[in-house]
Amino acid sequence: MPTLSPPRQQRPLTTALVGRRGRPHRRLWVGFVIIAMVLSLYGGRLLQLQGVDPGAYAARAAAESRVTVPLPARRGEILDRFGEPLATSVDGLAIAADPALTKADAPELATLFATRLNVDYFTVLERLRGAGRFAFVARQVPATLANDVVREAKEAGYVGIYTEVDPVRDYPAHDVAANVVGFMGQDQAYGGLELAFNDWLSGTNGEEEFVLVSGGNRLPLGESSLTEPLDGKDLTLTIDRDLQWYTQRVLRSSVLDARADSGIAVIMDTRTGEVLSFADYPTFDAAAPDLSPARDRGSRGLSNVYEPGSVQKVLTLAALLDARKVSPRTKIRVPGTLTRSDRVLNDWWDHGSLRLTMAGVIAKSSNIGTVLAADQLTGAQLRRYLLRFGLGTRSGSGVWKESSGILPSRPEWTQLTKDRIAFGQSVSVNALQMAAAVNTIANGGVRVEPSLVRGTATTDAGSTVGTGVAGSQRVVSARAATQAAKVMERVLDPVAGVAPGAAVPGYRVAGKTGTAQRVANGTYAGNGTVVSFAGFAPADDPRFTVYVVLNRPRTAGGGGSLAGPVFSKLMSHVLLRYGVPPTGTPASRLPVEW
Repeated sequence: MPTLSPPRQQRPLTTALVGRRGRPHRRLWVGFVIIAMVLSLYGGRLLQLQGVDPGAYAARAAAESRVTVPLPARRGEILDRFGEPLATSVDGLAIAADPALTKADAPELATLFATRLNVDYFTVLERLRGAGRFAFVARQVPATLANDVVREAKEAGYVGIYTEVDPVRDYPAHDVAANVVGFMGQDQAYGGLELAFNDWLSGTNGEEEFVLVSGGNRLPLGESSLTEPLDGKDLTLTIDRDLQWYTQRVLRSSVLDARADSGIAVIMDTRTGEVLSFADYPTFDAAAPDLSPARDRGSRGLSNVYEPGSVQKVLTLAALLDARKVSPRTKIRVPGTLTRSDRVLNDWWDHGSLRLTMAGVIAKSSNIGTVLAADQLTGAQLRRYLLRFGLGTRSGSGVWKESSGILPSRPEWTQLTKDRIAFGQSVSVNALQMAAAVNTIANGGVRVEPSLVRGTATTDAGSTVGTGVAGSQRVVSARAATQAAKVMERVLDPVAGVAPGAAVPGYRVAGKTGTAQRVANGTYAGNGTVVSFAGFAPADDPRFTVYVVLNRPRTAGGGGSLAGPVFSKLMSHVLLRYGVPPTGTPASRLPVEW
């Protein structure tokens, strides 16, 4: 029979439960310790925020949500003499981003903007991922395009993109006076009056500060500040926009017909020196400057210098008449050639010995006759006259990068230098200088500073320019100027003169041709010519002065045959436009031979 073991003694139920759950008072104690530690952390942070430095932490929190948005000033307009716009600012928008909201979608947004706005993908990507709460994505975008792009971004589910007011520079006349006006890039002026008067036109930008809350919205009652922009000042020019348009079209046709490299035309109000038209060709569209080469965006009439050729002879003539060294009827025997120093001087046409009056020397544009007459003046005397005519100095128009030309200093005036300068070589001018010099004769011997600005305005260089401050100086006597004008009338005589094509039917016109060899790399050989014509009308009561220059024409001819007809078209038009009647007096009949 099996042996039975005694039954195992069981522990009481309460003892078993206590062993499995542990002791209640110990668990409660651990829990209280953990809670105390958490509360102490929150309490310490609260003490730090509210007790130790509450202002610093509040300021830091606000700064993280504060946005400063620039408010661009509206750039001043550039207007013609009648208030017609040549450069203006139209409504435009900037596309801006809140980088705190655009970081997550930056690659997709950058692709959208690069495609639609033609901006650089990587530049925009960096801005969309930047620090702070504000960044420009694109500036000066036409309003319609900017709104379309922002709407497209929002419809795609992107956030943090919006627009701000940002005026766009516009050139409604496109190429009209573009070489004088210049053009704007993004917040940067390039050339012409835009650059010369940049501070005057720009004004002062403002800014707005406000606080953003979640979602990129403004805190409605949050702290904010506003500094309004100060708009730029307008600049009114002496230019007549319609006349400028006509001048540019005539000049373009003339350059193309003559197969010339370029051309310049200037029309001045004789009495005031106001420049009514100042044309360059080739030119460019100021609204789309990138479509033209850089060489065509400046003003050749101000920055390029050249030897004026025989137009210079009327300045030599006026100086001789003023000094009473000659009269229009002075008799000069002109040989076929003239040896000076070790050089032989020639005229533009072959001839034997001629018997010309001073009027005949100018009418036929004789280099030799001019040199022989100029022997009556010393080099120092002639140079002083030319300085007073404005050669060798800037015109005072205020335009950026105007050249002062080249009038050799006194020690450089050898006999040969003086001879060449007397008939327009070895001296360099810009077109505005030469127009103002010839205008001095038209204005009774008083040189008025040429003006492109009506009233007054201050350049970035600190010069105050314009019709309100234009100076004047008597260069030659009224008698000498009147005599010179009568001599210049003979240049257009169909029998005695060399430029009958420059005549204006019904009007007395005084003028002078110019044909000069072009200098390149220190030599005249093979570089072509610069041909020109300068004159004024009515000759006995001058109202306008016109100067035309064609650079390196490939069509045969000189100043009379190539530039003279351009002068005639422009002078006819401006006389008609401003209602100037003929004087009805007989033209000069000074003798050209004896």
